[in-house]
Amino acid sequence: MNKNLATEFCGLNFNTPLVLLSGCVGFGEEYTRVEGFSNRDVGAVCLKGTTLAARAGNQPHRVTETPAGMINAIGLQNPGTAAVINNILPTLDFDETKFIANVSGSTIEEYEEVTRLFNDSPIDAIEINISCPNVKEGGVTFGNNPDMSARVVEACRRVTNKPLITKLSPNQTDIAENARRCIEAGTDAFAAINTLMGMAINIESRQPVIGNNQGGLSGPAIKPVALLKVHQVHQVAKQHNVPIIGQGGICSAEDAIEFLIAGASAVGVGTALFYDPLVCKQINNGISEYLQKHKLTNISELVGTLSLNG
Repeated sequence: MNKNLATEFCGLNFNTPLVLLSGCVGFGEEYTRVEGFSNRDVGAVCLKGTTLAARAGNQPHRVTETPAGMINAIGLQNPGTAAVINNILPTLDFDETKFIANVSGSTIEEYEEVTRLFNDSPIDAIEINISCPNVKEGGVTFGNNPDMSARVVEACRRVTNKPLITKLSPNQTDIAENARRCIEAGTDAFAAINTLMGMAINIESRQPVIGNNQGGLSGPAIKPVALLKVHQVHQVAKQHNVPIIGQGGICSAEDAIEFLIAGASAVGVGTALFYDPLVCKQINNGISEYLQKHKLTNISELVGTLSLNG
């Protein structure tokens, strides 16, 4: 791995700026059996969304392909916090890469309790999922309301000294204002963006394809939206030295570089893994070649260098 890909994020040393996104790699083990894949190629792995008690998730269908994207409505299926901490975390190799817990909940009290439990675990950082568009309670309500977002962050901040990353929803009126409120409440970083709300319809049955009726749209189709939202959040975050994991449709080195220029300090890879499990190697090589071509010594020299027209 080229040393110019190493980056610092919230005091954590990442091997590369790439983060494997929550929900796309299970609890960190799904890609370890793919020949040629290595956790050393990524800076961090974000584990599947975890709630206090186990959840069965939504009824099928849960995933459907769309033009240039994918809609999913898994519904936060997970074995519960205790099972993740006691049974899954001990199986992960924390020497290979960093691991980030993804905390979800239906109430502020649940977010706080799950965060408290993960604070006493070996996890490297905690991502607060306040913007999940495929559950019927909790996430969307919290993520689209700046007051509620701030209250969740504040509650989680009280019970952890680990880096706290707030995952922002694109399905809101003013993402920059939400970011500002979350910074005031104590977030250390942002992940931007979560999926957009979407639907697919079976024209024969005249019913939604997804059992939950709607779900989260991801993939290349949302990249232009994600880039704009990262830029908007960066305008607020840079004033407080709060870093951003930029995500949304990243499939190539060029995509990743766009997000870095827009203001992201790290970049998330998710949907692309479903059709190319080894895409991270290609992205890393492309970023490294770009840095060398432009005589840049590390990622930080590229972050937030967007020059607007006019």
